[in-house]
Amino acid sequence: MSRTVQTIEPNRILVGDCKELLSALPSGSVDMVFADPPYNLQLGSGLLRPNMSRVDGVEDDWDKFADFAEYDRFTRDWLAGCRNALKDDGTLWVIGSYHNIFRVGAILQDLGYWILNDVIWRKINPMPNFRGRRFTNAHETLIWAAKSKDAKYHFAYEAMKNLNDDLQMRSDWLFPLCTGSERLKDADGNKAHPTQKPEALLYRVVMASTGPGDLILDPFFGTGTTGAVAKRLGRRWIGLEREHAYAEIASRRIAAVQEAPDKELLYAPTRRQAPRVPFGWLVERGLLDPGTVLTDLRRRHTARVRADGTLIATNHLGDHAGSIHQVGAAVQGLPACNGWTFWHFETQDDIRPIDLLRQKLLREMGTPAH
Repeated sequence: MSRTVQTIEPNRILVGDCKELLSALPSGSVDMVFADPPYNLQLGSGLLRPNMSRVDGVEDDWDKFADFAEYDRFTRDWLAGCRNALKDDGTLWVIGSYHNIFRVGAILQDLGYWILNDVIWRKINPMPNFRGRRFTNAHETLIWAAKSKDAKYHFAYEAMKNLNDDLQMRSDWLFPLCTGSERLKDADGNKAHPTQKPEALLYRVVMASTGPGDLILDPFFGTGTTGAVAKRLGRRWIGLEREHAYAEIASRRIAAVQEAPDKELLYAPTRRQAPRVPFGWLVERGLLDPGTVLTDLRRRHTARVRADGTLIATNHLGDHAGSIHQVGAAVQGLPACNGWTFWHFETQDDIRPIDLLRQKLLREMGTPAH
């Protein structure tokens, strides 16, 4: 049974301690959390390059903890607060390095989260290892987790495939560090925040696991990358940030972001959301006639369309009759087949997959094709 969800005012930054702010959020109000917590880098002293110049690393007080026990208590508190704020079918993303991600992963499992993926962000331009005593640290790890094992979470599989040249999106992502004009600077020309993440990384996270209008929570808002990307993609957001200076930078940054003028362009339906179109509907509506010969892309197999929306075919494996999927599998001697992409119809100039006809029918029905 779904819980009654209180209202929450979106698109704002709340300044204060994240644990206290999380406890004040309505239960079950958030669709997704993106968390970029302190990494607890345990830096004992400033890092120097071989020429003795200082490396601009993370030396702020917010990244310092007395010991692992203190860090674990902090992690458990904010993860529990996020879990309470999440809807039952919501998901959480958390990013970290080898310093903290394994501790975070164990704690979120202890709290009842269900890990869906770990994603490796491989940096095109990592910081060199100046001392030459370890491998260059060229990646960070993201954990994607559902609120529970039974959550019916959102995953825009087709959108991810489209972004990846029609190939399934893998769990190793290649992005550069945040540099150039995207890197926010203070009045003295220094980095406004030492761990600003690239917007391209957040774009993929937001597209993969939310839809337009969904509410995204970032409990470590920093300079507002999550909010900026959420606004670009038509999502609502809430940012929690304890440092007033960061909150002011984030506010100015997000105010300058332009929302998409056409909201329809932000829609990326999942297979579960798209209406089911039986193959027989194409026959009923005259997009394919009974007797039409379908073929595979290489024209090795053929089948004929019957008036009831099934196919018949004959080859060296025997006579076959059934759905587009059943016959597609049977003529190849395979256990399964996606008939929509396997079978093609003839045009004046070429052959085209029958899935194009399904997309045409979806558009006629007023549903965005995908």
